Amino acid sequence: MGEYVIKLPDVGEGVAEAELVEWNVKIGDLVREDTVLAAVMTDKATVEIPSPVDGEIIWLGGEIGQVLAIGSPLVRLKIEGEGHAAEPEPAKPVKAEAPEPAVKRAEAPKPQPEKAKSKPVTETETPLVAPRVLSGSAPRGEGEKPLASPAVRLRAREAGVDLRQVSGTGPAGRITHEDLEAFFARGSQKPGIAALAPDSSIKEIKVVGLRRKIAEKMAIAKSHIPHITYVEEIDVTSLEELRAMLNSKKRADQPKLTILPFLMRAMVKAIADQPQLNALYDDEANIIHQHGGVHIGIAAQTPNGLVVPVVKHAEARTLWDCAAEVNLLADAAKTGSATREQLSGSTITITSLGSMGGVVTTPVINYPEVAIIGVNKISVRPVWDGTNFIPRKMMNLSSSFDHRVIDGWDAAVFIQRIKTLLETPALIFVEG
Repeated sequence: MGEYVIKLPDVGEGVAEAELVEWNVKIGDLVREDTVLAAVMTDKATVEIPSPVDGEIIWLGGEIGQVLAIGSPLVRLKIEGEGHAAEPEPAKPVKAEAPEPAVKRAEAPKPQPEKAKSKPVTETETPLVAPRVLSGSAPRGEGEKPLASPAVRLRAREAGVDLRQVSGTGPAGRITHEDLEAFFARGSQKPGIAALAPDSSIKEIKVVGLRRKIAEKMAIAKSHIPHITYVEEIDVTSLEELRAMLNSKKRADQPKLTILPFLMRAMVKAIADQPQLNALYDDEANIIHQHGGVHIGIAAQTPNGLVVPVVKHAEARTLWDCAAEVNLLADAAKTGSATREQLSGSTITITSLGSMGGVVTTPVINYPEVAIIGVNKISVRPVWDGTNFIPRKMMNLSSSFDHRVIDGWDAAVFIQRIKTLLETPALIFVEG
């Protein structure tokens, strides 16, 4: 018997460390070659780490949330034959994430104690862990973590399924897509809780991975930037009529227009008059980087958290081109396939909650930008026209600005210009 050491591989060019965000195995587990052991996250992607050999887990090199250096020991396996340390090789990213501020490196991981020895792994053995059989009760206890790939976990979250209720037939009881399919086919449901029963449970949820990066960036934005929020109502009745007409006459290869492409084109025109709104503020060097290119970030909620894909050079795109790019980026963000290039480089951001947009919001600026435009929901309201109240489609814009570099007057002028363009949408298409 020997020992095989798996080191944290090179997970991307220029990456020196990665955060451990998921363990898929525990000490004592018997694993096959290609079994996913763990997932780590950099500012570029989340990466799965597979086992290159069969063996028994005897040591895990860190805790969830720790930041490990590339090349440091990650897992130790007991294997048949002579052991050795595996040289770290480039790993394949499985899900792109939004770039966020780097985190401080944690202390060296504390080795976990070796578990009692178990039977050696041989080539002739059949599945190392017997498949779990689903019965009337949950296949896992309250504290037992189910093993599954990020893709399976995402699918389960979207379906509202607690993976502790799903039996896994993969190595070490790992839940596969086929296991989920079988669970759906049985129509299994978690036993209900008695009505009005008191619940004294407290669940501790460690903030790691993308959620921690989002938390850090929001904290930086609110602690560094003195926000000023300006709210204005927009009559989008004419815009909605134009949008409906254009959608009814669009070609089969053209995307359906939402309000976002119109807003993007209006922002491009308003920025031409006030270029100081399209800027990044380096508050450490006291330098404002005013950009010529309008790169509009579109804040998007995904099953894994908030990301901001970027429509580059909106000033050079038509209405239909903006719509097509928004659709492309939205799909990439939702599926986790967005690249770092698609998730970075914004100079001003739009945030929208769609039909749940509420009446007013107070958007947090996407640091180090100086402005963010918030879209609230469209609703029919009575508007006085001087003689009668008439129904009009109204929408509020709730927008925040960095008050260190954008005065309240300039913020109001910017939004009023956008208001004029959206209320008279023909102006969006007028050059000059």
